[in-house]
Amino acid sequence: MKRKLAAVAVLSATALLTGVIQVSTSAAQASPATPSPQAQAAEQHAAVLAVASGQAGPLAKALGLGDQEQLVAKDAVVDRDGTRHLRFERTYAGLPVIGGDLVVHQKADGAVKSVNKAVSARIALPSVTPEVPADQAAAQATGAVKATVGVTLDADQSPLTGVHRTGTAELVVWAADGNPRLAYRTTVEGERADGTPSSQVLVTDAATGQVLSTHEKVQTAAGTGNGVFVGQVPLTTAESGGRYQLKDDSRGGQSTADMRNGTSGSGSLFANTSNRFGDGTTANRESAAVDAQFGAATTWDFYKNTFGRNGIRNDGVGALSRVHYGSNYVNAFWSDDCFCMSYGDGSGNAAPLTELDVAGHEMTHGVTAATANLNYEGESGGLNEATSDIMGTMVEWYSNLPSNPPNYQIGELINLNGNGTPLRYMDQPSKDGQSADYWDANVGSLDVHFSSGVANHFFYLLAEGSGAKTINGFSYDSPTYDNSSLAGIGRDKAAQIWYKALTTYFTSTTDYAGARAGTLSAAADLYGSGSTEYNAVAATWTAVNVN
Repeated sequence: MKRKLAAVAVLSATALLTGVIQVSTSAAQASPATPSPQAQAAEQHAAVLAVASGQAGPLAKALGLGDQEQLVAKDAVVDRDGTRHLRFERTYAGLPVIGGDLVVHQKADGAVKSVNKAVSARIALPSVTPEVPADQAAAQATGAVKATVGVTLDADQSPLTGVHRTGTAELVVWAADGNPRLAYRTTVEGERADGTPSSQVLVTDAATGQVLSTHEKVQTAAGTGNGVFVGQVPLTTAESGGRYQLKDDSRGGQSTADMRNGTSGSGSLFANTSNRFGDGTTANRESAAVDAQFGAATTWDFYKNTFGRNGIRNDGVGALSRVHYGSNYVNAFWSDDCFCMSYGDGSGNAAPLTELDVAGHEMTHGVTAATANLNYEGESGGLNEATSDIMGTMVEWYSNLPSNPPNYQIGELINLNGNGTPLRYMDQPSKDGQSADYWDANVGSLDVHFSSGVANHFFYLLAEGSGAKTINGFSYDSPTYDNSSLAGIGRDKAAQIWYKALTTYFTSTTDYAGARAGTLSAAADLYGSGSTEYNAVAATWTAVNVN
């Protein structure tokens, strides 16, 4: 039986809320006293969050939450018709609830239309007193990281099995599996064998010490490169003291720094007196910085001009790009902790990993963290990785560089495999030998980079359709599970549907069945229930065996 939700009174802010999506994306001339468009958008987003925060209490009551449960506003999205999608985290007796996140969908008048909960189980704990001491939980978490994750930890830094750095065990409520109970959340930091920093978040049962969840916060896309990828491109720089800096104030102050092969800190901001950076060779340290700065700018512009998103967190703040990270480091990664993107120089420090779709992929992890925050394990982890592949690919199409022709291959220029083949294929993911083309009951047990194949395949089929074809000079031949023939609705519409689902319907525990439901809801919002686009989404999920 469905619970009838009462309409919740809203502040008189309809004009303010709908104004959020009316902010101009043009670089309008402004007087020194006039806030920039980015600043205005950030202020309006903050105002929307304030409205959501003001509704947290009444909404908690309307949703039937217990007396010890509270909602904490995280994000808010407003459609052109005034429909609001308010994203909340949850606490219980003051403790964070993992799996307690939800999205409330409201009409323009504040009436609740529907609610997406990560977990529907009611929280009612007999006690908030843990049976395992916090120091024991931290030690167990550290041991689990060393034993199962393979992170190298300094041997002389801490009595807790030699962790490089760890926070204290934080008491939380674990609800992600539908069985709410007390748990500890502990972060264990160290370094992987290839030099990638590791920040493992472990959740352990506060009564038994059992590991309930592991999550790597530093999300990577491994690869090697053979040179600079973007060629001659324009850059927006900042002048200071007669020197030009790789700092872009028109895009939230995002900047690029030289790590000088170190692995800590923010590096040194690239600057020179000529306002010309790099020469296209790896021998010039500025060349990789040009790739990184252009990749960050293109990713910013893609999200801004395609979805109206004002930066990775939608707050107008630009990220830091760090190039020449580590020595012989064959990887690249995004980290929310430093709000930064880092690129290694590859084997022999001669092949920086600064390809454009790597930038779009990794920075999209930041967008996902700021919205649905999909758990980085199981089917939700595959959806997390697929979201980055999908949007990284769309960044490539948005830029349309002659030096990097857009396609539906992932990391095709960095030659990780040593034979010129891409890391992943969206039209038929199994061509890499490990990724899944279709859903089955075991998909969630795959590495997230391979379980992502189901969603990557869905996106390609939704955008381009099935069968053999040539697109932008690249050949594809995409099969379907049910042998259906699909026409495709175009990549732009497919991207709008995926982004809408990510930001307004997906939660931390969304699985493939939930992704089908979320994208159908998104398609209905954007194009109408029963529309060509809506029907295409349904048929395409069936074509990858998600029903």
